[in-house]
Amino acid sequence: MLISVEPRINDRIRVPEVRLIGPNGEQVGIIGIDEAMRIAQEADLDLVEVAPEAHPPVCKIMDYGKFKYEAAVKAREARKNQVNTVIKEVQLTPKIDTHDYETKRAQVIRFLNAGDKVKIKLKFRGREQFRPQLGLRVLAKLAEDIAEVGVIEAAPKQDGRNMMMVIAPMKRKTTAAKKPAAATSADEPQN
Repeated sequence: MLISVEPRINDRIRVPEVRLIGPNGEQVGIIGIDEAMRIAQEADLDLVEVAPEAHPPVCKIMDYGKFKYEAAVKAREARKNQVNTVIKEVQLTPKIDTHDYETKRAQVIRFLNAGDKVKIKLKFRGREQFRPQLGLRVLAKLAEDIAEVGVIEAAPKQDGRNMMMVIAPMKRKTTAAKKPAAATSADEPQN
């Protein structure tokens, strides 16, 4: 059975009386459905049921095609303005070499500066999984090194042979604070 989410219009409204709202938004009152249909046809517009759960149902006289078009435009604008969060992943090991660590740290900073979240995955091999403090030490050092650009969103958590931590980018408020300082220095007279 298919249930329609579209509002009922014109002949599909099957109630004896409705609360009618005119084409300009004015309250007409509670009238019979035949009278409401006649008023809508005289105005060359549609009778649209806007609140079917009310007693009696509320109907509005409007151009239904224009209403659907405007609703589609609003939905498209809302989708365009929403932010898609991307989670990048970086893999490490507890016995990572200094140069490799610096490379991974730079990669994490680059992702955070681009506005993406970063999932740090630390893989334990063999007997390493029985010494999780080694992994915690590496993750703590990484969190300390990137403290200016990111904040820990999910603390380190061990899951079998892996330990994971999620880092989110820091909110950018420093650029707004720098602009007034630059404006005041430009306003000062030169000697």
